[in-house]
Amino acid sequence: VQLQASGGGLVQPGGSLRLSCAASGFTLDYYAIGWFRQAPGKEREGVSCISSSSSDGSTYIVDSVKGRFTISRDNAKNTVYLQMNSLKPEDTAVYYCATDGVAGSSCPPASEYSYWGQGTLVTVSS
Repeated sequence: VQLQASGGGLVQPGGSLRLSCAASGFTLDYYAIGWFRQAPGKEREGVSCISSSSSDGSTYIVDSVKGRFTISRDNAKNTVYLQMNSLKPEDTAVYYCATDGVAGSSCPPASEYSYWGQGTLVTVSS
């Protein structure tokens, strides 16, 4: 099970980025996929999650990004996306995607994520 996050970069406040979480060795559609972030000097924070398509397919967005971030799947590309709009300096962090590796699961508690991709750095600055 391997996950790879990409799409980070430097963006001005108010700008947009789309992060991608691609999988190798398994079909992402079968699993809940979460996005987390960790800013310098801060604890890791859960940002968003999408349940497996075989469960209820529900999504979760943390309140601090609600209305600005959207999570989605492209099953044909075996990829989960995090669309980030109206970015703020406080969104600056390394973003990670992860899964609990349990087929058919809904979004699990943060402690149950077992498989992590490498992070992608998002910097929001003028």
